[in-house]
Amino acid sequence: MSGGFAGAGVVITRPWGESQRLAALIREAGGVPLIYPAIEILDASDSAPLDALIAQLDDIDLAIFVSPSAVEKAMARIGARRAWPPRVRCAAIGPGGARALQSRGVTGVITPLPDSARIDSEALLATPFLREVAGQHVVIFRGDGGRELLGDTLRARGARVQTVTCYRRGKPTFDAALLNAAGARGEVAAVIVTSSEGLRNFRERLGAGGGWLDHALVAVPHPRIAAVARELGLTRVVESASGDEALAATVLRAFAA
Repeated sequence: MSGGFAGAGVVITRPWGESQRLAALIREAGGVPLIYPAIEILDASDSAPLDALIAQLDDIDLAIFVSPSAVEKAMARIGARRAWPPRVRCAAIGPGGARALQSRGVTGVITPLPDSARIDSEALLATPFLREVAGQHVVIFRGDGGRELLGDTLRARGARVQTVTCYRRGKPTFDAALLNAAGARGEVAAVIVTSSEGLRNFRERLGAGGGWLDHALVAVPHPRIAAVARELGLTRVVESASGDEALAATVLRAFAA
């Protein structure tokens, strides 16, 4: 990948703390990562449900973390009080969440199968372990809002499901003037967006000077985000598999083309 971007800027809109690996891949490819978080990760408004769960962790059979942020926020609070029970299996929807769990000593993390076309809730639900959950106590660590597919499906399969909000999302407050100027001059090779909410926030934050985004190369890791991008009038949307390596490679191929 070295040198492919020839010094062009690539905007990464992930929250702070989740962009380092992708930024390193962009640098390796000769690009300049421009980190403009489109979502801010904040503490949950009410930490009481998470605190109550900490004392009951030994009764859980499976813990599902929907994002790296869920791992960071939940494990930080849990780790301040007790060790994670080794008998409790953990699952993560994406590779970022799996790496975050592994960095905390959690082994055997359940993730979507390697040949999954997408890395999402549907792919995680298709794994053998999550097909047979009748009678199990499952806890889903997540942010505020979001899809109910995981919980609803696992309940239908006979699991006792509990959802715990361990963070909330906020809108960023970055100054868009410099980025809009660079985009207008054609100095932005691509924009990487990994959530529909983040895309809407990003578009809103660019304001009246963000017309350059309509014709910029925008890479997304899921058809749902691509649909939102097209609804917003973006014309150069490319879909990628999930994961930092896949996103970086997709952007580089599209840029080269």
